[in-house]
Amino acid sequence: MHELPPDLIKTIVSQALAEDIGTGDLTTLNAIPSTAQAEAQFVFREPGVVCGLPLVEAVFAALAANLVVTRTIAEGSKATAGQTVATVAGPARGILTGERVALNLFQRLSGIATLAANYVAAVAATPARILDTRKTTPGLRVLEKYAVRMGGATNHRFGLYDGVMLKDNHLAILSQQGIDLTSAIQDLRTRVGPMVCIEVEVESAAAAAQAAAAGADMILLDNMHPAQLREAVVAIAGRARCEASGGITLDNIHAIATSGVDYISIGALTHSARALDIGLDAIADCRL
Repeated sequence: MHELPPDLIKTIVSQALAEDIGTGDLTTLNAIPSTAQAEAQFVFREPGVVCGLPLVEAVFAALAANLVVTRTIAEGSKATAGQTVATVAGPARGILTGERVALNLFQRLSGIATLAANYVAAVAATPARILDTRKTTPGLRVLEKYAVRMGGATNHRFGLYDGVMLKDNHLAILSQQGIDLTSAIQDLRTRVGPMVCIEVEVESAAAAAQAAAAGADMILLDNMHPAQLREAVVAIAGRARCEASGGITLDNIHAIATSGVDYISIGALTHSARALDIGLDAIADCRL
């Protein structure tokens, strides 16, 4: 599902506006006449994927009912440098007060979507699919995972509640309790049932083969170079899906994608995406 729930948008925008405005926009309220009208354009200063227009619309709708946002490009489309992607028109005070919150959300989500699109393009000639992770900004995960989808990549599990993943620390603690990898996987299957995906993090081809034999649905191959990934894929022998993760960049992702893995997860999609350069430019001498 690509759409963001309206009630969720309203909640996030309300919190963001309250954080920024507080008891009132001192500059705008004291410098700009209440009768002033204006129009402004959202302009991409660099190429990128447009993501966050529903948030932009919600920001201005929350500030004034007669603030009108008009899209000039579809959400998820690619914009060129210098392209106007939307306009906002109406009370000048509302435009000025909402400008920063709207841009913060728009720039952040467009940056994530653009980075995701770059990774998707880098593996386009391979069967591998790009996944995100849970390395997201607290409170904004739903927006950031939405942006990943707008960039053409795929969401991994949303939270701890919608999938099982035995990671290195889980396995270390289980080992301290005398529970080996095979027993841990088989016990989990009994507990969660056949419909829940069980994923296991491993660091060697031998551990990958053991996890596959024990019934893991997906195996995370952590911090392996392409030759090691190929060895692990062979060891798994189609018994589970394979996910490469760790140390992945645009420079090395094609080699990783050709190793035979099904998925490549990249935390940088959300934790290191650069905000896209987008401006809100007021149109001089506007008469509405």
